[in-house]
Amino acid sequence: MALASRNKKMALLPTPTTTSFTIITSLLLSFLVFLGGVDGGYFVGSECLKVAPSEFVGSVRDVLDVLQGVMSILAEFDGGDDFRASNAVSDCVDLLDLSSDELDWSVSATQNPQGKHNSTGNLSSDLRTWLSATMANPETCMDGFEGTDSVVKGLVSTGLFQMISLVQNLLTQVNPVPDHSSSSSFNNKFPAWLKPRDRKKLLEANMNGADADAVVAADGTGNYTNIMDAVKDAPDYSMRRYVIYIKKGVYNENVEIKKKKWSLMMIGDGMDNTVVTGNRSFVDGWTTFRSATFAVSGRGFIARDISFQNTAGPEKHQAVALRSDSDLSVYYRCGIFGYQDSLYAHTMRQFYRECKIAGTVDFIFGDAAALFQNCLILAKKGLPDQKNTITAHGRKEPTEPTGFSIQFSNITADSDLVTSINTTHTYLGRPWKPYSRTIVMQSFISDVLRPEGWLEWSGNVSLDTLYYAEYMNHGPGSGLSNRVKWPGYHVMNDSRQASNFTVSQFIEGNLWLPSTGVAFTAGLGV
Repeated sequence: MALASRNKKMALLPTPTTTSFTIITSLLLSFLVFLGGVDGGYFVGSECLKVAPSEFVGSVRDVLDVLQGVMSILAEFDGGDDFRASNAVSDCVDLLDLSSDELDWSVSATQNPQGKHNSTGNLSSDLRTWLSATMANPETCMDGFEGTDSVVKGLVSTGLFQMISLVQNLLTQVNPVPDHSSSSSFNNKFPAWLKPRDRKKLLEANMNGADADAVVAADGTGNYTNIMDAVKDAPDYSMRRYVIYIKKGVYNENVEIKKKKWSLMMIGDGMDNTVVTGNRSFVDGWTTFRSATFAVSGRGFIARDISFQNTAGPEKHQAVALRSDSDLSVYYRCGIFGYQDSLYAHTMRQFYRECKIAGTVDFIFGDAAALFQNCLILAKKGLPDQKNTITAHGRKEPTEPTGFSIQFSNITADSDLVTSINTTHTYLGRPWKPYSRTIVMQSFISDVLRPEGWLEWSGNVSLDTLYYAEYMNHGPGSGLSNRVKWPGYHVMNDSRQASNFTVSQFIEGNLWLPSTGVAFTAGLGV
């Protein structure tokens, strides 16, 4: 993520033609025009909008007009002979396609709160999550062109900046409306996109493949020998959980679960036994976005008992093990191993439980609303004189509902760093973007951490706009007396403040996590 752009050889993804995109967008715009004419009362939960529904829809239409223009430009380019530029163009096509969907969801959920696009039942949370992702995607598109001589960035940058500005305005039109369910008990309502009968299947899913829809086995004893073949055969936009069991083995492949693959669940034989591995990196010409060993965009993804690793090494700089753009996704008992930029929690609402995450520079980064509970977070030994930063959150606007919350976790040194903690400095995080937000609470922090706790990005930049906080941590590295004195750093003493960053409130977990079958603590647990 951090020091340059982020990015072996990959064929360009199919680029939609200008004509096909225009037809699709025109149909959507026609739908929006119709929607804009309906009475405000047609929008169930319209109290979350600060403006008339017709104005909100009109603003969405403006964004889609700009997005269509940028896509028309991209359709004329493939990056030429510049491998990184080709990857950047592919990134932009995928990212803007995601934004188009997210805008569509926003309108559909507002029109029909009981439909498949209303993920949680909290319309405000859904809208703000999707709009935040819509705004982050063009930023990531532009990041991919760093280190290239491509003219494409110059041609699309005006439209992308305009798109970002329009979505910023859209975000201001949505009121934060909290979930009124109890933080101490589960809400048994299932998201509309996941059928209630699937819960039993999830809870009883075991590791012998008996309950799986597909079995992947490197030794040939399953339906598939590699993961991507199983993913391609999974149904699109599934409203029921589709389980892929991946047997013990090392799978040397880059897996990408596209946006159409909803409700996939992958179960391995344990994070030490089922391993997906790759070695793409920025130094080798990949964008950071495209360097991921395992990437998932399809909504409602669950991974259990599996590891994702990137073995490029610290000298290859940005090299992602896992990238997630999957809304309402869960990673349970998973390993995420790399060096710089191990976990790219790019956008959307994500939950990590009992995971092991290891790396060096900015090794948990992105602009998601991600909550880490009961996780083992390991700082590794990187390049000589390199500083370790555990997080680098990318919130650009204060209206975004995003951030990283780390709760009930263990922050310590990996085995390769134990004897070097005095010479390799480790920090909880640094501000990648102006409103970077990270909270560490009720966690064990070992002596791997420097007394000041947090690291600046560049001088005083963003130190007054970021939001970093600590609450009731323990361990030799948790002392607060020598912490940074930045305006944006906070020591929380009030449980009511800390509650804002719990499962129930920060990611609306009571509304969707029960249906996944994963264990979680809804509140502060005290």
